[in-house]
Amino acid sequence: QVQLVESGGGQVQAGGSLRLSCAASGSISSIYVMRWYRQAPGNQREVVAMILSSGVTNYADSVKGRFTISRDNAKNTLYLQMNSLKPEDTAVYYCNTWKGDWGQGTQVTVSP
Repeated sequence: QVQLVESGGGQVQAGGSLRLSCAASGSISSIYVMRWYRQAPGNQREVVAMILSSGVTNYADSVKGRFTISRDNAKNTLYLQMNSLKPEDTAVYYCNTWKGDWGQGTQVTVSP
């Protein structure tokens, strides 16, 4: 089990970019799957992107071509580069491991 701490959220205008980070308290090199989720007010939490320990990635259709997930095993950190942000990307973003570890979330707000 690892503790996860997200950072990098904030408020941007539509079309802008943000880079989220998720720092783990221990090694992530052996963590098979890591994911970014988001939850907007009144909505269920949804998967945004996932990355395997092999580096294979997958994305929700709504963010394909705009978001990039990556992991730096040497720094025990997961990233989410978000470009061409839209107001509908506004949500609290969480990182997660396949073993059920969650961070506290970081707020992303995109204004029109």
